Amino acid sequence: MNTKLILGVLGGIAVGAIAGVLFAPAKGKKTRKEIMKKGTEYTEDLKDKFESIYKDVANKYEKVMDDAKSFVSNQVEK
Repeated sequence: MNTKLILGVLGGIAVGAIAGVLFAPAKGKKTRKEIMKKGTEYTEDLKDKFESIYKDVANKYEKVMDDAKSFVSNQVEK
């Protein structure tokens, strides 16, 4: 995942939270609860995406290692 994309997402979350506080018609306590709820949702979503990326990279790494071992084994046999 691109670092600029991650920074963009985190920046968007921050801007959204600030805009929510500034333009919210609700009382402060309710607004803070909503911001915390949204922040938690965004955090969970990012966590899920990072886990997915990690698993994908780990699987690709394992495949490369298996391919390398097979290649070395075949070269030794020759």
